[in-house]
Amino acid sequence: MSLPLALRIFICIFSFSLFAQRPVSDKLNTDSGELIIQPILHGTLVLQYNNKTIYVDPYGGKKAFENLQSPDLILITDIHGDHLNLKTLESLSTNAAKLIVPQAVADKLPEIYHNNMEVLNNAETTDFFGITIQALPMYNLPETDDAKHTKGRGNGYILTTGGKNIYISGDTEDIPEMRELKNIDVAFVCMNLPYTMDINQAANAVLEFKPKIVYPYHYRGNPDMSDTEAFKKLVNTKNTNIEVRLRNWYPEYE
Repeated sequence: MSLPLALRIFICIFSFSLFAQRPVSDKLNTDSGELIIQPILHGTLVLQYNNKTIYVDPYGGKKAFENLQSPDLILITDIHGDHLNLKTLESLSTNAAKLIVPQAVADKLPEIYHNNMEVLNNAETTDFFGITIQALPMYNLPETDDAKHTKGRGNGYILTTGGKNIYISGDTEDIPEMRELKNIDVAFVCMNLPYTMDINQAANAVLEFKPKIVYPYHYRGNPDMSDTEAFKKLVNTKNTNIEVRLRNWYPEYE
């Protein structure tokens, strides 16, 4: 029996409202097809390429990923709960997914994930269906034993495919390894104190390594520490060739 028209309209409106807050996905043309970039929440994003779906730091619960393909690959950068979020992982269909994680994350993952897990530490690389994944350091400055992010514990990542290089910073300050990057097509750069860096550090680093496109993300914090419009102005006042993409990384999923 068909649903009454009024009920069907309500379901459509309700379903749309679940996703209305999520930014529209962006597309990047590569030598081997289209890469779809979907901001999700805070430091979380989804990439789709060559019929494969990549989740980065899945966080926000099941609802944050509704209407998206289940992951074929999951990248996790760090042990903190907004990056390694077991509640979210357990709510998702991950049976067919491969996990790429640093050792510190591997040590905290339940055994059910171990068979599909590959440990990748700083400076190591691996491949996944034509995508090269390189792990980079992410850490706080100055380097101290009690820093919120110590060098070697977590990973930033560079994904290379279709002639494009995608940099995911993870939680870091404007470290030399970031400033020395070359030929980055898309960069996801964090900014929030006291965990990562302020907008001036982030802008200075971006101006040095000159990605073609940069997304400020992971910017929840006090307005003076996470003013994305001010970040954009700092970058484009000195270099108009860098495209700064501002997206809403804080939709209300919960």
